[in-house]
Amino acid sequence: MSVVHRARRAPLRVVLATLVAACLAALTVAPAHAAAFRFWGFYQLTNGAWTFAQKGSDQTVPKDGSVDGWRFAVADEASTRFPRAVLTFDQICATTPAETGKTRVGVVVDFGRPADSADNATPPQPKAVCAVVATDATSTAVLAAAGEVRTEKGLVCGVAGYPAKECGAPVKSVSPEAKAADQPVTIAAPAATPSATPTAGDTNAGAATTAASSGTNAAAYVVAALVLLALIAYVLFRSRSRARRDA
Repeated sequence: MSVVHRARRAPLRVVLATLVAACLAALTVAPAHAAAFRFWGFYQLTNGAWTFAQKGSDQTVPKDGSVDGWRFAVADEASTRFPRAVLTFDQICATTPAETGKTRVGVVVDFGRPADSADNATPPQPKAVCAVVATDATSTAVLAAAGEVRTEKGLVCGVAGYPAKECGAPVKSVSPEAKAADQPVTIAAPAATPSATPTAGDTNAGAATTAASSGTNAAAYVVAALVLLALIAYVLFRSRSRARRDA
């Protein structure tokens, strides 16, 4: 190989190595600095376990016999805080008779731990209710059966007055207590629940959506795309160099 060919290939190797290093840094370092948030998470009971809802609560119309779950907590991209108790539909709605033209939905509301609050305040006790709602009611409207729903810019910010302020607030430093693993709690099955009468507050609550804490690291994907382009350019350069030598 001539000195000229080596000189031409050296810059590409340097650029390629730099881009690969940048890509690895973006993929491995960035998640460690992900911001945490204090918010209400929306979940659904599936096969006896909580799963993160695939749609916002205002876009979800729960079926009769389903169970929605809500949890107030501090969480980041790498953690998920589920409701700390699992109650089935039969446990929640056993004493609530079915009504023609209505849907029964179980709701578990976990207000979290003192460490999840902004000022280490003692939250309300977790509770479960059986909501009897219209067949086209969204999960946000169902949540209103557990208490007044406070919303802000389309986000569920408070349930039954908790918390009284803030909405999806960022948390710069998560305390050791907030990082600690959850401990199971006991939630008593509710008494018979009367059919809910739609109110103006319930209608407004139906327009809310749930904040999601997870995000996508766009910078990492951009860097990865640059690495791919650099690899393609390198292969084309070598192919053309060989063609010139053969000629």
